[in-house]
Amino acid sequence: MQSIPVWMTVASLLGASAAAAQAPQLTTATYDDWTVRCEMHDTVKTCEIEQTSQIQGQPVSQIALGRPSKTAQFRIVFQVPINVWLPAGVTLVLEDKDPGISATFKRCVGNGCFADTDLNDETIRKLRARTANGKLLFKDASQRDVTIPVSFKGFGPAFEAMSKD
Repeated sequence: MQSIPVWMTVASLLGASAAAAQAPQLTTATYDDWTVRCEMHDTVKTCEIEQTSQIQGQPVSQIALGRPSKTAQFRIVFQVPINVWLPAGVTLVLEDKDPGISATFKRCVGNGCFADTDLNDETIRKLRARTANGKLLFKDASQRDVTIPVSFKGFGPAFEAMSKD
């Protein structure tokens, strides 16, 4: 899977303008397994946190969380490889007894399929408090279960840093 910057996807899903008068300024900071990316378009700064999961050195998924403005609701975007069973969607499971965060696939392009959903305050609190690993679940096109581990190491500090910008 060829990886594209998820912030570009988040920006388009969140309704941010794709055309800017000048090239955007991009900054990044790493907090263990999570990266904070901020992009400045003219006088508007948008930030997100993201994690890319790899299996055998190859990127297989990306998770990004952000919002277009400080007053907007947070959204989470999942990118997984193409060749997925679209009706199944994707679920980020935090604990075995928890139903997790489910999202419906919205589109597939040459390098992946994308699903996204809004996050409420309670879910944000759960994510920020999380220290143990979770897992990303979806089905491939043959309807076989696919499980990708998701680390929450550094999520809390990355979220705090993103929220300050």
